[in-house]
Amino acid sequence: MRTIDWRHDRIVAIDQTRLPHELVLMEIDTVEALVDAIKRLVVRGAPALGVAGTLGVALAARLSAGDPSMVAAAAAAVRGARPTAVNLAWGVDRALRPLDQGIDAVLAEALAVLEEDIACSRALSERGARWLMQHVTSPVALQTHCNAGALACVEWGTALGVVRALHERGALGHVFAAETRPLLQGARLTAWELAQMGVPHTLVVDSAAASVLARGLARAVVVGADRVTANGDVINKVGTFPLALAAAYAEVPMVVAAPESTIDLSTPTGNDVDIEVRGTDEITRWGDVKVAPDGTDTLNYAFDVTPAALVTAIVTDRRVILPAMGGRPDDQPAADR
Repeated sequence: MRTIDWRHDRIVAIDQTRLPHELVLMEIDTVEALVDAIKRLVVRGAPALGVAGTLGVALAARLSAGDPSMVAAAAAAVRGARPTAVNLAWGVDRALRPLDQGIDAVLAEALAVLEEDIACSRALSERGARWLMQHVTSPVALQTHCNAGALACVEWGTALGVVRALHERGALGHVFAAETRPLLQGARLTAWELAQMGVPHTLVVDSAAASVLARGLARAVVVGADRVTANGDVINKVGTFPLALAAAYAEVPMVVAAPESTIDLSTPTGNDVDIEVRGTDEITRWGDVKVAPDGTDTLNYAFDVTPAALVTAIVTDRRVILPAMGGRPDDQPAADR
């Protein structure tokens, strides 16, 4: 089942807020509904957001009969739904390019991006598995954070795509998944996906991930990314930065798996990225239950910045970049991008 798709002139997506208890497909037939779905994390994950961006423009083009001003307004709304993940804006811009060629051209571009995502995820997964098999003793025991599986893409995955490729090769040992507070994407989504794959795994609280590495239970960290800047800084789910610090202490590789579309050469460093801050209730409440006193102030960062110096390898569908050794995404020849 694809995480996100186009059927009968509307967007169809798995409602990730309902997992792991229910597998529900949501039909999205307005741009307003798509923006709401993105903000509520019904659709989430950098590659999936890129596809959502392209399909959102295609939907807007159909609903407005291709009116340029209406499509532009809708595109701006989709682009602004989540500012940190570069793939969303990238997908919107990609679908806008052929707008002057007509509605069908926009949809064709959006569907091309969808198919490309599947191919890119498979390619980077295979490349990441090969890299880990060359640098880490098999069977490879891994620590991951948040969710970077098929649910974050169309149907394969980035970090969990690497896990899947290792598993299919018989080279995977065990996966430790951090729960990923406050919305528990690791507990709800990653653990569910690992179970679906039949991968041996253990769920740990976020604050225990460093101890997993320090005790030698995992020999590498593999995560996804929501943006990689020109110097190799990685923006990913909050909690990635301390995990990278722990990996450096434990002297294990910190590997980032992300498609080329996640690399943002127009942004020099992670300090130049607008980091999304989400609502107070995500921290002070658990469902309908208050877990903090009324009036408690919060700082709910959705993402953090992992400096390039802490990143051992960035594996994409086209290349491996080694930031900790001085490699930079913007050093590669244009033909390799």
